[in-house]
Order: sequence, then C-alpha cells, then structure tokens
Amino acid sequence: MGTPAILTRGLTRRFGDFTAVDDLTFSVAPGQFFGFLGPNGAGKSTTIKMLTGLLEPTAGEIEILGHKFTASSFDLKRQVGVVPEGMALLNRLTGSEYLRFVGRMYGLARETTNRRTDELLGFMSLANEPKKLIADYSHGMQKKLALAAAVIHGPKVLFLDEPFEGVDAIAAGTLKTMLQGMIHRGATIFLTSHVLEIVERLCSHVAIIHKGRLVANGSLEDLRAGVATSLGESGAAEEKLTLEEIFFNVVGAGAGEPVQELSWL
Repeated sequence: MGTPAILTRGLTRRFGDFTAVDDLTFSVAPGQFFGFLGPNGAGKSTTIKMLTGLLEPTAGEIEILGHKFTASSFDLKRQVGVVPEGMALLNRLTGSEYLRFVGRMYGLARETTNRRTDELLGFMSLANEPKKLIADYSHGMQKKLALAAAVIHGPKVLFLDEPFEGVDAIAAGTLKTMLQGMIHRGATIFLTSHVLEIVERLCSHVAIIHKGRLVANGSLEDLRAGVATSLGESGAAEEKLTLEEIFFNVVGAGAGEPVQELSWL
C-alpha cells in the first residue's frame, strides 16, 4: 500500500468521564474513497474534528500523507480540505467573496484564486446571483459552497462530514461526479454519511464505528464475505448483501429485532 494518506494509532478522545472515541487504529491508502460509518453519537464527527486539527486528541497519534499531524501542522493543512458538520461559512460575504478569501488563505495566487472561484461558482450553479449573501443561501446552496471552498486549493486529502445532507438530486449528481474525478486524479476522500446507498455507490473501503470503537474495517468485498460467513452463508449470498445489511449486522441492529410501534399511529 505504501505510505497511507491517513493513519491513526490508538486515537482517543474523552470529554470528562465520557469516551467519545476509544483507541481508534486504522489507515486509508492514497487514492481511496473511504466511507466512515456509524449510528448517531458513535463518534464520527469527533473523529473528523481530530483528523483535521479542530479538536485535540486525548491520546493517540495521527499521520497525514506520512507526516505526524497536530493542530499546528500548517503545511499539512494546506494539503487538506474539509467540509465540517456545521460548514462554518462567513454569512455576511457573497459566495464569490468567500471563495476568494479562502483561496488567499490557502496561499493561492490572486489570479489563480479568481479563476478557480469563477469555475467553482459555475460548476456548482451558484453564479446566477453574484450579490446574494451566503446568509440568504438555501441549505443546499451553502453545502455546495462549503464543498467548493474545501477543494479550491486542490487538496490531496478531503474530509467530508455529511456532504449530501440537504442537497437535491441534481446537485448530488454533480458533486458525485466531481468527487469521483478527484479520486481518478489521485486524491484521497474520507466520507461520513447516513445515506448508505451513496456510500455503497462511491466508496471502495468502509470502516464502521460503534460507541466510539472500530467494529469493522475493510473493502466492501471483504466485509460482505465476513458477514456472509458469520451468517453461515456463502457463494451468491455474499453478492446479495447490501451495505445496509452489513451495517445492521455489525452494529447489532436491524434484522431479527422487533420493530417498536406507536399505539396511536
């Protein structure tokens, strides 16, 4: 595999007596589209915050592109893009102003920043209202702008926390095309999403976290084979297992559990 694009060893984060992420060790190969899954509260967003320097780990190590990564690793951060959970946009700027600001903060030349800003706004269908403030954007428009800002500097590693949430089907198709193009050019993408069908369609490798601990990690083919074996199935059964079935089996939910009903519905 060579030097991993992302590597963690014993990554742990505690908040008082609560352990949100517990002894997480995994690696992501360069050029991989990696899905990071888990139920609500499993520790996904906390993990991304540590991997991008937004949150200091309680214990453990992180390496990005073969180098030790900390909150002060500014040179490494210039090679990383991130769409965080809350997007963190500057709402009193226009989309164009915001992208130009981000490009300059990443150290891009002014001419390059201006060219890429115009290309990204056109690609994301955000160029029609140039004077519109980000505060007046719809949620889907803000999501597209956040993704544009995350890729304006051509990152080698891209972290995406629920990038398709609130995005319409047409925009989602555009974003998928862009992300797959980045993979083909050798970038590494680390994706969290609750939409398992999207993860299954885009990602070649998946890790599943549950109650802060890593409970599965590998290619989709390996995970299918492992779950099929645990269920006593083989052959064609392996091909029929969806990511949703794998996920439910690994986290201990779904098939075989009684469905709770409401008395008035």
